[in-house]
Amino acid sequence: MPVDTTPILSWHQKLWRVIFIVFCFELGVFLLVFPWLDYWDNNSIAGLSPRLEDLWQSTYFRGALSGLGVVNLLISFGEVFRFRRPPAERAPAVDRIKEPSL
Repeated sequence: MPVDTTPILSWHQKLWRVIFIVFCFELGVFLLVFPWLDYWDNNSIAGLSPRLEDLWQSTYFRGALSGLGVVNLLISFGEVFRFRRPPAERAPAVDRIKEPSL
């Protein structure tokens, strides 16, 4: 019989995990959506230098930031599923199919 080595989390560890999940989710949504809004063009970073402005307006750069947003969303969803997974002790037992006896 395998031994369960899953640590039992205290309330503050669970709280920090929830805060991390919310942070990753919000950052992911922001990075996914914000580069494509009109507000993206109206900031002081783009006007610092002409080179930076060209990079800032590039659709490739916006796409790269949106890709980072997708990565953050995947991290947050993975953490949610990892957080909700029950320890081995509480996991439902798998019923074995019995072969009919003759």
